[in-house]
Amino acid sequence: WPSPQLTYALLIFSVFAAALTVLWVKPSDPNKLKLLIAFSGAYLLSITALHLLPEVFTGDSRGGQLGAFVLVGFFIQVMLEYLSGGIEHGHAHEHQHPGLPVGLMVGLCLHAFLEGMPLGGGDDGHSHDGVEPLLLGIVLHKYPVAMVFLSMLLNSGLGKPKAFGLLAIFAAMAPLGTLLSGVEVVGQFHRESLAIVIGIFLHVSTTILFESSEGHRFNAYKVVAIAAGLVLAAAGLLLNVH
Repeated sequence: WPSPQLTYALLIFSVFAAALTVLWVKPSDPNKLKLLIAFSGAYLLSITALHLLPEVFTGDSRGGQLGAFVLVGFFIQVMLEYLSGGIEHGHAHEHQHPGLPVGLMVGLCLHAFLEGMPLGGGDDGHSHDGVEPLLLGIVLHKYPVAMVFLSMLLNSGLGKPKAFGLLAIFAAMAPLGTLLSGVEVVGQFHRESLAIVIGIFLHVSTTILFESSEGHRFNAYKVVAIAAGLVLAAAGLLLNVH
């Protein structure tokens, strides 16, 4: 079980590493970013099936209620993507006005905040074995999303200070969600919050995996990236078997 400090550090580091990548490496090949997003999408889908769903439904008689929370999460993500334009699964789009992209920020920040909530302990007498794969999944997911987000802000003419300020707000959202879930009155709903995140992950990951790509050769690379994400998640399951 990672400590809260390590959880916060990893969540923030993923965004910080993305910023360094954009500034220093200056990635110019969109296909490489698509492969990274495909890898993270496959990993999210795999940990959802192998870790998170069993954790939510094992030993709990409220199957129908928890399933309803999964659907709630799925449709929350549908609404959030209406605001964000689908940046959660790598859709970069030109921001036409150099002002604050309010809708995009609201959608992206709520997405990150909800993702972070199940990482709080949730003292309900269970070990929460799915937390470590969930943390890694969020870190892998946030890295390419933060790259797309920062690149879009910098290309919009917003200016570096404002762009990095907005990125810092985004970086803080998942840790804030984790911090809030540490409050007892919220933490007791760990399974419900995890079920909502499962719905979010199902929408994001399946959208990533089923989006079309141009060119047979690129599709072959994408299959390899997806297979790598599946294998990594399966390996994590084997390592967690006691």
